[in-house]
Amino acid sequence: MSEILDIKDLEGVGPATASKLKQAGFYSIESIAVSPARELEEKAGLTSETSLKLTEAARQLVKIDFISAKELWDRRSSMLKISTGCNSLNDLIGGGIETQAMTEFWGEYGSGKSQLCMKLSVLVQLPKDQGGVDGKVLFIDTEGTFSPQRIYSMTEAVGLEPEKVLENIIYARCYNSDHQILIADNSFKLCHEENVKLVVVDSLTSHWRADYVGRENLSIRQQKLNMHLHKLLRLAEIENLSVVVTNQVQANPATFFGDPNRPAGGNVVAHASTHRIHLRKSRGNTRVAKITDSPCFSSETEANFIIAESGIEDISDNEK
Repeated sequence: MSEILDIKDLEGVGPATASKLKQAGFYSIESIAVSPARELEEKAGLTSETSLKLTEAARQLVKIDFISAKELWDRRSSMLKISTGCNSLNDLIGGGIETQAMTEFWGEYGSGKSQLCMKLSVLVQLPKDQGGVDGKVLFIDTEGTFSPQRIYSMTEAVGLEPEKVLENIIYARCYNSDHQILIADNSFKLCHEENVKLVVVDSLTSHWRADYVGRENLSIRQQKLNMHLHKLLRLAEIENLSVVVTNQVQANPATFFGDPNRPAGGNVVAHASTHRIHLRKSRGNTRVAKITDSPCFSSETEANFIIAESGIEDISDNEK
């Protein structure tokens, strides 16, 4: 799905229907093809019959029903990787944060999740031969942890112009879970038009845990969270960008031995994340990263790094 087709190329879509679809966030045939028919019906105000016809026609046009493994391999060849600025962490995840995927960093407060996200927001803007992908950033901040001052200091360390780097970070302060869903809906058009190659959600589950309190609300919370996550995954695949989310921890009181902390969001987040990486504090300023789930990376090794003025860095020999 590398070629983005306009919805006007879809049979049966006139100016009025095209306007409704674009206002609802469906700007391309690909975005229609990967969306449920009921979503078009609800958000674009179309009839169920029209929505079903449009989704079926879009899927036939972009040919997403069946492909060979070779075609999938060729599609994955367009995948890009964003350097973290830390060699040990890059080695752990196969060279950097990959596009067409969702990478989740989970851990306790102060484990380095937000610092890593801000460093990625700087490095993604570098040329490809320097570890970046020449792209912009959409930073969805749910906890107020984004710091322009940190971006400024991180930018100076890699030799870029701080003002230009800040201009290329599109910032969205998110205030509740419904607002978070709305931002994700509007991000499809934004990412396509602005050449966004990194979408950060810091953090993913904060508002969901606050807005849906009690076991009686757990089911509806997980359903909405699941839809939100799959929308972010569709965005990553359609636009060949990287989605990076941070996640809080919750303690399991039944754990008597070992670490009682586990990532929030349950199985819904676990199944949606392509790669899950646990960050934890170690001695002094050292942080430890370990893969807890990934289809292609080993969970047997760990990466050690520090948080410095320039962001995430390898541990020097003296510090070791």
